[in-house]
Amino acid sequence: MTTPLRYRAPFVREPEIWDGRLDVAPWTEMPWSEVFVDIEGDVKPAPRYATRMKMGWCAAGLLIGAELEEPHLWATLTEHDSVIFHDNDFEVFLDPDGDTELYAELELNALNTTWDLLLVKPYRAGGPAINGWEIRGLRTAVNLRGTLNDPRDIDEGWSCTILIPWPALAEISRVPSPPRPGDVWRINFSRVQWDLEVVDGAYQKIAGRPEHNWVWSPQGVIDMHQPEQWGYLEFLPPG
Repeated sequence: MTTPLRYRAPFVREPEIWDGRLDVAPWTEMPWSEVFVDIEGDVKPAPRYATRMKMGWCAAGLLIGAELEEPHLWATLTEHDSVIFHDNDFEVFLDPDGDTELYAELELNALNTTWDLLLVKPYRAGGPAINGWEIRGLRTAVNLRGTLNDPRDIDEGWSCTILIPWPALAEISRVPSPPRPGDVWRINFSRVQWDLEVVDGAYQKIAGRPEHNWVWSPQGVIDMHQPEQWGYLEFLPPG
């Protein structure tokens, strides 16, 4: 298996504007991650579109931003808690205490439709997934660089911003939330990407083709629910 990656998140002020852009403070104060790779690691070709993320923390919660290169912006799901990975999406997996149990998953698409769920334990250990769990106070926003669901042009991509409040994370953690400077949590990110074709002027998935899974810290297998393979998030002190 591959060695999990580590990200060192700075302490920043809470963002004043929520529009999905990452070229404004405090997002510009957070370093970019490595470019995402295939979920199985370097045994598979590099993804054809670039994805990267950044993180910080503030008094309100954990901040996450992501930038996704995408020449064909496409999203269809508009109902909260839909199975968002049936669209192209960005996903967060977070286990604050690193015990591989009682961890959170968040997915969102380019329409800013979200699905948050709680895993009591990994699916391999019997799950279950609790869809009724909600990340209280969750804030998300999406910025599109192109035209959604319009195959007549070539797009640049999309970005998103996420705030997960500390009280919501305290519900699933046996470690302090908010964390202490120097604390280390387990986290990973995934991008699900489908191959599309244009039929009658609209995008649709190419039948019979599986999705692509591109991740920050490779899992070694096609399964994000291997929490022991997730990356490490270290909280840097203020200043």
